[in-house]
Amino acid sequence: MNKRLDDEPSDIIDIDSLLSDREREFRATIRHFVDTRVKPGIASWYDSATFPVEIIPELAALGLLGMHLTGYGCAGRSAVEYGLAALELEAGDSGLRTFVSVQGSLAMSAIHKHGSEEQKNRWLPEMAAGRVIGCFALTEPSAGSDPGSMQTTARLDGDEWVISGSKRWIGLASIADIAIVWAATGDGIRGFIVPTGTPGFTATPITGKLSMRASIQCDIELDDVRVPSSSMLPDARGLSGPFACLNEARYGIVWGVMGAARDSYLAALEYSKQRLQFGRPLAGYQLTQQKLVDMVLEISKGTLLALHLGRLKDAGKLSPHQISVGKLNNCREAIAICRKARTIFGGNGITLDHSPLRHANNLESVRTYEGTDEVYTLVIGNHITGEAAFR
Repeated sequence: MNKRLDDEPSDIIDIDSLLSDREREFRATIRHFVDTRVKPGIASWYDSATFPVEIIPELAALGLLGMHLTGYGCAGRSAVEYGLAALELEAGDSGLRTFVSVQGSLAMSAIHKHGSEEQKNRWLPEMAAGRVIGCFALTEPSAGSDPGSMQTTARLDGDEWVISGSKRWIGLASIADIAIVWAATGDGIRGFIVPTGTPGFTATPITGKLSMRASIQCDIELDDVRVPSSSMLPDARGLSGPFACLNEARYGIVWGVMGAARDSYLAALEYSKQRLQFGRPLAGYQLTQQKLVDMVLEISKGTLLALHLGRLKDAGKLSPHQISVGKLNNCREAIAICRKARTIFGGNGITLDHSPLRHANNLESVRTYEGTDEVYTLVIGNHITGEAAFR
């Protein structure tokens, strides 16, 4: 398929030539949805700190919920297709990609990877259809980067598990129907499917956020929450259980942040062509061109990295430290791109009329959740030196 330069103005090295027709067509479908259903409303949603729950059925109809999973009503998309969708969704807003990530890569993946057949058949088709929303309750007020120190416990009482503890920064919890709760037991850390209507389960949205405003993050309190023994995920033992799910979500972030970067770059490019200063467009000045070139170079490199990792994942060859490389590099570069793009708008860039600062604010969260820069630095350092420097 031939492609004109102006079809993808951010693709100056023809990365599109590395994609199949199917991949480009799928990307175009998601981009159209974002352009028509998300971008017209995102400034208002962000300003009012509202997540647009009305678009959940539309995301489900596009096959985006658990899109990378096979069977049980899931779309069975490739890793690269999942990545392309994440990129397009985050070009709209990080909160939108986060919803798809929490639902599919965390909550649904936990059941798909670690659940019984009964649990998979009970929950996954409903979640893929958007009729059941899930959340993933791992992080605690004092256990973020160190989940092994979690204080939430689950004890067996007859044929029921009694779960007590607190969780923090749990996406979607206040609108979720089920929570995947990770707790310490006498048999190590285990995962449980907990209906959020269970007595003792309370989810409270976190307010006052300066980032991810068009998204939902919550505190959870678990006060002797009782669930049947059948609610335990049978195949998840220890931290490898939640980490396997986090790696799915982290992979999507590698792609998604390049969408925020691309949207910021394109907005700045267009603005620089229209905005006149000293009798000529901003785009005609050398310093502006340097900013634009720096941005598009890093977008090109970051997208190539994401695509390479996607091909490795589809081939079953992707290693956790490689996901760390992608998340660390692409988050770090994306936030720099968005901040640089904002400078081209001058004072106008601090309003919600333009997207770069909104993206940059969101990326403060994205570069922190599911692993900070510092943690990924040490993961990669451990890999290249053989020395663990976490403590």
